[in-house]
Formats: sequence, C-alpha cells, structure tokens
Amino acid sequence: MMPSCDFLEPGAELKLLIGGMDWPEGPAWLDDRQVVIFSDIHNDRIIQYSERTGEASSFATNVDYTNGRTIDLAGDIIECSHGRRAVQRRRTADGEVQVLVDHFAGVRLNSPNDVVVKSDGTIWFTDPAYGIELPHEGHPGVREYGDRWVFRFDERDGSIWPVVTDVMAPNGLAFSPDESVLYVCDTSSSGGEDGPGRHVRAYDVVDGRLAKRGRSLIEIDSEVPDGMRVDDQGRIWASSGNGVRVHDPDGTEVGRITTPVRVANLCWGGADGHTLFMCATDRLYSIRTTTTDATWARIH
Repeated sequence: MMPSCDFLEPGAELKLLIGGMDWPEGPAWLDDRQVVIFSDIHNDRIIQYSERTGEASSFATNVDYTNGRTIDLAGDIIECSHGRRAVQRRRTADGEVQVLVDHFAGVRLNSPNDVVVKSDGTIWFTDPAYGIELPHEGHPGVREYGDRWVFRFDERDGSIWPVVTDVMAPNGLAFSPDESVLYVCDTSSSGGEDGPGRHVRAYDVVDGRLAKRGRSLIEIDSEVPDGMRVDDQGRIWASSGNGVRVHDPDGTEVGRITTPVRVANLCWGGADGHTLFMCATDRLYSIRTTTTDATWARIH
C-alpha cells in the first residue's frame, strides 16, 4: 500500500497491469475508446490497454519508433516519431498518419520526444537526439541544426520557432493549468549525454507564444526526470528512477509513488480521469488518485 497522501485515493495500491514490453513510453488516454495507448519503443509498436476488460492488444505496428504523445483539440493523437524525425497526427477515426513538421530552417529536426498541445491549438515539443544517437530508438543520424531545443509549431501558418534553447537534453514537458508556465525536463545526465541535467526547469510563457525567464525548479536525486504531467491543482508529477515525484508549483516535493522499476512517462485516464497510468521499463502500472490532468479538467 502506498503512503497516505491527499493526492491518492484512500487505500490506493499500485497495480501491475501488463508486462513484457521493451521501454514503454508516451502514454495517452483515448476517451472515446476507453483505452490507454503507449509506445513499446524498442519493439516499434503501439499497444492499447483496456481498463474495462483488463486486456492489452496491438494498436499499430511498424510505427517508426513513436515516443511521446498527446490529444489535440479535435480528439486526434499528436505524437513524436523518432524514426521520421517528426511530429505527426494519427487520426483516431481511421488511423491515418500525417506528418505535421519535420524541418526547421531548411534542415531536419533531431528526434522529437514529447509534445503538448496548448489551448490555442499550437503544438510545443522537445527535440533531443535520442532517436538518432541511441540504438533501438530510431535511425542513426546527425544533428542538422546543431543543437537540441524545444519548439513551438503553429499548424495554421506552418511556422516553427525555438522557444527554449538553454536545456542540454530537453525531454518531458507540460504547461501549468493556466498555461502561464512551461515546465521542461532536462535528462542530459543519462543516455550517453554526459551532461549535468537532472532538473525540471520552469519558463514564463509570454504573449502565449514565448518562453522566458527560465529557472531550475526541481532536482531529481534518483536518475533523471523523464516524462511529466501537471494536475488540476497545478502540482507537477515527474517520473524518476524509482517512481513518480509529486511537487507543488513552487518545486516543494509533497509525495512520491514508488515503483520496483524505473518510470519513463505517465498520464491520467480512466472513466473519471483519476487513474494514473505509468510506463515503467518493461511494464504498465496504474494507481488511483484524487486528482486528474489539468487538460482533462479543462475539457471536461
């Protein structure tokens, strides 16, 4: 049983749902199907798990190493493809995949990793280099623009612009509930990066389109923060080497969910949005919470 926390349901227990994957990542809840989908990156497939039936099945195969994903304003899937070095849309109606952006300033992106959609429809994503530099994560390649940044893409006019350039290896990202702050994970102390990063950084969002006044907000002492979500109370839920850390908006740690293996990413779902799903090393866990994703709360 988990320690008593006001963000967990009384008596909440960590549940092992399924295993047998090879680095699951990028979970997202599909409300219309009542399933959580996630990437099994090294096996190059997407799996779906039904909370209603307790069964897992194939959602898509040969997906070119997809990673992080979210749901856009129309209910379609926006996901990062390491293999295509792109951010793409996967239509929930028919599964059609459309590349949205794969270049900046005339050169290819590195390997987009995680993505969020702002309430104005713009797409913000991280672009480290894991998909072109690590085996089984994508296809070997080079950093054509020479760095690793966070970008803002506006599908309405096709514009793409770097919004964060001071993180060595940007990974997970999320907005505060009012979208006035952008949080970005730096994972540069792992994955062959040999950097200092094990932080969550915070940036003020100016005019809804610029990230300014960056500062280090959270330091994770067990491996690195990878995936991240923000709940409807503004608390930051960041994965770590031994589970998930929960922090108030000022960075103060208020609790932990411990797991036997390393957590990569997480999302809320379930019929009421209060089930937290965690992709962890080779398995999928869940736990019941008293809160939900800030985006879920805004939509519902």
